[in-house]
Amino acid sequence: MSEHRLHGQPVSDEQIQAWADDAEQGHDPSKLPSPRRGRPPVGDGPGVVVPVRLDATTIAALTARAEAEGIATRSDAIRAAVREWARLG
Repeated sequence: MSEHRLHGQPVSDEQIQAWADDAEQGHDPSKLPSPRRGRPPVGDGPGVVVPVRLDATTIAALTARAEAEGIATRSDAIRAAVREWARLG
């Protein structure tokens, strides 16, 4: 077994060779998945990272309200709160 890993799992030299052999046979570009480019947009334009520190009590309240409202991520919850506070949504 080699030291190669894919998504944290070990990959054998034999598997790598099988992938290489497959690639050398060629691929039909129409059957390849569309490339993904970066993160999806979160508003009107490119996003800007805004670091912010929150205490444990605030994070717990944020998490509880997000779960109650069916908001999937902490980032989505923070964006929703800021939009509401700024009266954007």
